[in-house]
Amino acid sequence: MKSIKMLLAGLVAMMPALAMAQDPAAQGMGVMGQVIFFAGFIAIFYFLIWRPQSKRAKEHKNLMSGLNKGDEVVTSGGVAGKITKVTDDFIVIEVADNVEIKVQKVAVAAALPKGTLKDI
Repeated sequence: MKSIKMLLAGLVAMMPALAMAQDPAAQGMGVMGQVIFFAGFIAIFYFLIWRPQSKRAKEHKNLMSGLNKGDEVVTSGGVAGKITKVTDDFIVIEVADNVEIKVQKVAVAAALPKGTLKDI
């Protein structure tokens, strides 16, 4: 075990010398390599971050515009209820008999299938 630690310490100590011993004529990426690297970075950014976020935002916008009286929904806070009134920016949700709350449309996380609240 001690000999492995000594070997690793020796290799770490030699790293600066190995880095300085590289051929001075060796160059990094050329201009074309940098362009390809940058294009790959942009493609990864687009497919992994921007496109999925755009898709989720579009689905949520369609959900908000499709809310109607009688729909069963869950808010982002976890409150489940039935919509009793819809206005431009707000909806009124009945969470229990004669108990209604007003929430913004953007707070709706999901629309539930009809009859889900009866099963809960």
